[in-house]
Amino acid sequence: MPDSGLALLYRGTLSSCNYDCGYCPFAKQQDSRAVLARDAREVMRFTEWVAAQDRAISVLFTPWGEALVRRHYRAAMHTLAALPHVRQVALQTNLSGPLGWLADMGDIARGKIGLWCTYHPDQTTLARFVERCARLGAMGVRYSVGVVALREHYDAIRALRAALPPHVYLWLNAYDRRGPGYYAAADLAWLDVIDPWFAQSRRPAPSRGKGCLAGEAALSVDGDGTLTRCHFVPEILGNLYQHDLADLLQERSCPRFKCDCYIGYAQRKDLPYQDVFGAGVLARLGPQGQSA
Repeated sequence: MPDSGLALLYRGTLSSCNYDCGYCPFAKQQDSRAVLARDAREVMRFTEWVAAQDRAISVLFTPWGEALVRRHYRAAMHTLAALPHVRQVALQTNLSGPLGWLADMGDIARGKIGLWCTYHPDQTTLARFVERCARLGAMGVRYSVGVVALREHYDAIRALRAALPPHVYLWLNAYDRRGPGYYAAADLAWLDVIDPWFAQSRRPAPSRGKGCLAGEAALSVDGDGTLTRCHFVPEILGNLYQHDLADLLQERSCPRFKCDCYIGYAQRKDLPYQDVFGAGVLARLGPQGQSA
């Protein structure tokens, strides 16, 4: 299991999104100017805290909304990636925001960027999305691509896999509201080939009592600095800006019956994701950008 230093999963106040996916509670939600200003202040405070540290740190921004359309997230990623002790700066995005800021970065800093890109077939065209992925590749930006595996997206998944470079990992998220029999055996035969880790998404391995890096080498932090071990365990451990992390970080086992989100189960010690993805684990990046 690679030692990637401390991983911080940041989720601030932002909840607005420019897409309106039917399964998402934040679809077309709009934040007020006051909320966006607060979010920008929070992101700046977090960035300044990371800059003041002297330990290896990796950051994953996991916003409820779409962050890359906001200038302050792009600025934060630019600043963080330039810090010598920051190993990776990753972010979940629908890839609809500006990309030019990435070209303005130095090669070393740009090499630390990892984008977890989600394709929404009913919100954008395949041609536009793939063109934006190609721009990332041309700039040397590492990225993974994924789709929520709705039945109505099957043709889009096939087309996307055919259009992406073979080395780009295409991950599939199981549809949350699926019932028994939602995925037919014949469908799973090819879905599992496209994403060899799809089984964990649709049929999460029991997690209660399992060893996990969350709380030991990874923490979730909100805009106020409140720390929890991960996004899915609400127990508050402390505050990033008030407490010494040395007093908070310790080995912990998972208290949940199951963990069905990658940002959670990627930290499980009994699952292979830390080794499979290595330093790119936060953004689902294979070693040196290779497919997992």
